[in-house]
Order: sequence, then C-alpha cells, then structure tokens
Amino acid sequence: MPVPDFARAREYALGRLERELAPKLIYHCVAHTRDDVYPAMERLAERAGVNGDDLLLMRTAVMFHDLGFVESRSDHEEAGARLASEVLPEMGYDCGQIAAIQSMIRATRLPQSPRTPLEQIICDADLDVFGRADFFARNQALREEMASFGALFSDEQWYAGQVAFMQQHQYHTQAARELRGPGKQANLQAMAARLEQIRSGQNAIPDQL
Repeated sequence: MPVPDFARAREYALGRLERELAPKLIYHCVAHTRDDVYPAMERLAERAGVNGDDLLLMRTAVMFHDLGFVESRSDHEEAGARLASEVLPEMGYDCGQIAAIQSMIRATRLPQSPRTPLEQIICDADLDVFGRADFFARNQALREEMASFGALFSDEQWYAGQVAFMQQHQYHTQAARELRGPGKQANLQAMAARLEQIRSGQNAIPDQL
C-alpha cells in the first residue's frame, strides 16, 4: 500500500495559500494555517496522545482546512474538502483516509460540529486564538478582513457579536479548556467591558491591539 506523503501535501497546500489567497484575507492568511492552527493542533494532539496515522491525517486536515479560500470565501470548507479529494490520492492517501480528512475540514465550519475526538481537536485548534494573548490583534484583523469584503459593523455591533459568539462557544477537548480556557475568559471579560463602555458612551482607552 502507498504511504501518504504528508510533506508533499503540506507543500501543496501552503504553496497555494501563499500564491493564491486574496491579499484582503489578512486573518485567513497562510500564517493562520501554518503558524496558528497547526502548532495549536500539535499541542492538543500531544496532550491527547494522538500519534501514528491519526496524527498524520489531522496534520493534513489542518493544511487543507482553509485551502478552499483560494476559490471562494463562502463554503470554503466544502471547497477545501473537494480539493483534498482531488489531490491527495496522488500523494498516497487512500479513500478512507481522505474521507476522515474531509470530515475534519467540514467540522470546522461555524457553528462547529465535531463528531470524533480528532474533529474536536482540529476545531479547538482553529479557535485557539480565543485564549491567546494576541487575541485582540487577531480579532481586529478579522474585522478588517470582513470590512474589506463589504461586511461593515459599528463598534457596538462588532463587540456585541463577538461577545455573543464567545459566550456560546465551548472548547471541545479537556486540553484546550486547560490551555486556553483561562485566557479565553479574560479576553471575553475585556470584550464585554469594552462593549459596556461603548454603550454607556464613555470615551474609553482603546483595546491593546
């Protein structure tokens, strides 16, 4: 049986992200996949004891989870799943492996819908930023990205939406709850405080971005 060539899959996915993503995608950029989600997945996988084929499939799914953005912002998860099915057979992945990778990609669609432990890990890695120290900088990048595509929000609308989303979000894995839960709670409290300042008309000091 052929051995999956992850190095080739990684080179393919990152290469296309670097070359083909719209410059306006300043949040969903190649660094999001390479420097944010991938390392987060590795940390969570190590804590969960994931290795062997499962780890290889999860690594591949991360590389492809936002690749659909090279074609379309809408339904990019489905586009990424399709691209995986088109190119991974040439790289030694079999049908069962590709199906698992596609399920992991689709699970990251918001609202997230993980059904397996591997899907839970990749979903938590995708929103690892909620608990990080650079959360406000990345959140501002997301806002600017959306604005560049015509989705404009007032400060109150933006913060209200972000607070609501973070309040309903829960990390799926124990590892993510331990690693990012406290930071997420602190970031949520800061967002909620900023929202209250905006609603009360206070001329507050801007968030540290």
